[in-house]
Order: sequence, then structure tokens, then C-alpha cells
Amino acid sequence: MEAIVLAAGYSSRANAFKMTLPMGQMGEMSVLEQTISKFEGLCSRIIVVAGFQAEIIQEEIAKIISKNAYSFQIKFVYNENFNQGMFHSIQKGCNEVNAPTFFITPGDCPLVKKETVQLLAKHKGNVVIPSFDYKGGHPIKLSSEVKQKILETNPESNLRVVLGGYEKQYMNVDDAGVLMDVDTPEDYQKAIDYDKALNFSK
Repeated sequence: MEAIVLAAGYSSRANAFKMTLPMGQMGEMSVLEQTISKFEGLCSRIIVVAGFQAEIIQEEIAKIISKNAYSFQIKFVYNENFNQGMFHSIQKGCNEVNAPTFFITPGDCPLVKKETVQLLAKHKGNVVIPSFDYKGGHPIKLSSEVKQKILETNPESNLRVVLGGYEKQYMNVDDAGVLMDVDTPEDYQKAIDYDKALNFSK
């Protein structure tokens, strides 16, 4: 399996470049690394699609690789059309996918439990979506058939339209992290508090 991690956005509501904000008990990981780390042991390759301030993402990936012995490779991909919306970045990532099944997640979803990703990996279906409290979240797992459809779709479209043509398998999980991202300073504070509580309860 492989994973596409979307890290091309402007971080416009976060008042900071959110992908490199510190996370973890001691702030030892960035938001991006904590998102990526959940695929350890499941994915052979993580495809990180960057756009705005791509050089910062490239530096962050170099840091992640140098300080950890993850079992996966990390492939950096630059989307020169990042200002035209997320679907462009999804298509750019799909262009790189070789595996028969793959995950897609925004890079600012660091709070998903690793167990959730492991459950998703085992779940069959073209489109598998984790659900908490009856709301769909991330990461989603897709088949190569869906990848092909994404690549054939007009870049002005969006992922929701593509997935609308498939039967979705929702997998209920006890993991609020599938719904939590880091869009604003308030989200970031919530994420830190949630992460601390999660580690404290282990």
C-alpha cells in the first residue's frame, strides 16, 4: 500500500505554516511527521504533495528521514498548480501511486490513531472511509480503479464528485482524531490538548 499526504495549501487560517508546527508530548514531531507516522508498517511509500512554500516541506521531509528509521520511503512531489485547488494535488499524487490500494489524507490530520489506519487497511472496498459519530473523516482508502477515475476526471472537478460514482464503505471507529485537523490556531490548541490527553490515558 501507499499513501498520498496533501501538504500543498496556504495554511491561511493557521497564522503559521501548520505542517511544521510541533506536536507530540515533547513537541518532538511536526504536524506533518505525526500524520505520516501513522502509516508505518502498512505503506511502502508516502507521497507528499507540496505547493505553497514547497521548500519548507522539502526541508521537513529531509528532517523526518534523517532522524527516524521509518520502514517506508517518502517521495516529495511538487504541484505547480497548487493555487488551483486540492483536486490538482490529489491528481498529482495519484500519478505517482503504483500500489493496488492507497490512502489519501490531508497533512494536517495528525491525531488519527494508528489502530484506525490498520483497521482501514484490512477493510475491503473501492472507497473506505473512517467514521466517528456518523461523520466521515480521514484518511480514506481507495482502489486503483478509483485512482484511474481520478486521473481521467477534469482537474476543475473535485474528489467528492469522483467518489459519488462508487459505493462507499463507512467504517465506524472509536477515534475522534479522524475528524480533527489543524486549520486555525484554535484547532491547533485543541489538537495539542487532545494529543496530551490521549498519551496520558495510554
